[in-house]
Amino acid sequence: MHLSELNIYPVKSLKGIPLQESIVEDRGLRHDRRWMLVDSANRFLTQREHPAMARIEIKIDGERVTAGFDGREVEMTLTLATDEFHEVKIFSSTVRSQFYPAEVDRWFSDILEVDCRLVTMPEGAHRAVNPVYAVRRFKDEVSFADGYPFMLLGEASLDDLNTRLAETVPMNRFRPNFVVSGSDTYAEDNWCIVKIGSTVFHVVKSCERCVITTVDQVKGEKTGKEPLRTLSIYRTVKGNALFGRYLIAENPGGTVRVGDKIEVLERAK
Repeated sequence: MHLSELNIYPVKSLKGIPLQESIVEDRGLRHDRRWMLVDSANRFLTQREHPAMARIEIKIDGERVTAGFDGREVEMTLTLATDEFHEVKIFSSTVRSQFYPAEVDRWFSDILEVDCRLVTMPEGAHRAVNPVYAVRRFKDEVSFADGYPFMLLGEASLDDLNTRLAETVPMNRFRPNFVVSGSDTYAEDNWCIVKIGSTVFHVVKSCERCVITTVDQVKGEKTGKEPLRTLSIYRTVKGNALFGRYLIAENPGGTVRVGDKIEVLERAK
């Protein structure tokens, strides 16, 4: 088995960036979901309500970050020009976040046709993972991702799902960080500890899927009820459609690369 895809999503719910390699950090892959758009009440925005978010591209070049949409662009830097901080809400978490200048906010507001602001999670902030699944209690943390630092999905699992659909869906519907080639169908369901390159990851729980899987990631439009409807038929546990697995790094700091061997160190009994 090997790593066939490596993806980051710098701004939560915006278009992802495929990479050849990335540094593993406590919060996730470097630059993954370190930014987020919030509404006027400082609550997070996602494709659930604003599917057009999928079409906004993000490019990172050194300290420069560029957002683009249909030929319109706005530039910003990793180091902010504002010292404005506020508490923002993401699911049940409240995170002290740093805000971008007004001109950046206006650009995103015009694109999405809703008042919104761009925020980043500063290094001093701490958003803990659910302690029930923590590997290093009180230390394990996550960025603005839904709940855990990394998400993994096997190519064979998607292939099986697509045999059940009238129209196949691509891997980007599920927005994984790690895509595995060479594994058996749903083999990842029984993995407990895996090694990718030199980094050991604990596979802590399954990913509960939502309506974002029904958004065409190229068009930025909802497509109906699939593939969530089909997943709900044969992959539902306690009312949740499960597809893919969440990971926490045991020894962050290393680099993962496309082509890295994936070794299963421990499986569920």
